[in-house]
Amino acid sequence: MININENPIGIFDSGVGGLTVVKEVINVLPKENIIYFGDTARVPYGSKSKELVYKFSCQIIKFLKEKNVKSIIIACNTVSSNCYEDLKKQFNDIPIIEVLQPGVKSAIQVTKNGKIGVIGTEATIRSGQYEKKLKEALKDAQVYSKSCPLFVPLAEEGFLDDKITLDVATKYLKDLKDYNIDSLILGCTHYPLLKNTIKKVLGDNVNIVDPAFETALKMKKYLLDNNMYNTNGGDHNFYVSDKNDKFDFICSLILKQNYIAKKVSIENY
Repeated sequence: MININENPIGIFDSGVGGLTVVKEVINVLPKENIIYFGDTARVPYGSKSKELVYKFSCQIIKFLKEKNVKSIIIACNTVSSNCYEDLKKQFNDIPIIEVLQPGVKSAIQVTKNGKIGVIGTEATIRSGQYEKKLKEALKDAQVYSKSCPLFVPLAEEGFLDDKITLDVATKYLKDLKDYNIDSLILGCTHYPLLKNTIKKVLGDNVNIVDPAFETALKMKKYLLDNNMYNTNGGDHNFYVSDKNDKFDFICSLILKQNYIAKKVSIENY
């Protein structure tokens, strides 16, 4: 008899960034099986149209469903901010959790002066979803948003603590420093990979908000509430749309364990 509780959680992102969410899911849900898909052939998503991002996301969700996942985490802020509601309607037979609302919740909990910065891809910032949801949650919030398009390729290339990354971060974050923010939402799952550099630029007085942990907690609550919690697993499998050694290297860097990703022809879905 098949036990649906042992079916994996599906997690996807445009590339390596979603591995920061995988890390927190493993910490919070160590016995859950995980299927991860990184769309390494088509990264970045942030500069692409909403229609194209939606098409890519549909293909990936179809692939994950073929793997019999019991739930899905969209570990991509661009998808979460632009396509979440449409994807929920399209795939209404499977629970889907996104990363934007958990990020908002965390920022509201830590801010003292209500001045909250948000950095993300061009598409995420253009959507205005973070600003909208932050002001719904905290009426007097002052939200300062900034797109940082070079952060994703820097993370994908593994330039996590390099001088070039520090120079780019210093240029991007100057305005946010001037606004006296006390909290910064990393509105892209790639950005936690650059957290040390971002903290170096902003200083210790700014809380860095990574939505990944709150997202993992949200998934845990859902699984417990719906009797879908797994106590017998812990297998993790990784798939990509283009195979290169960088993904495996960054995966081992983040998860502290060696995994070999398999290539999938995602255009077939």
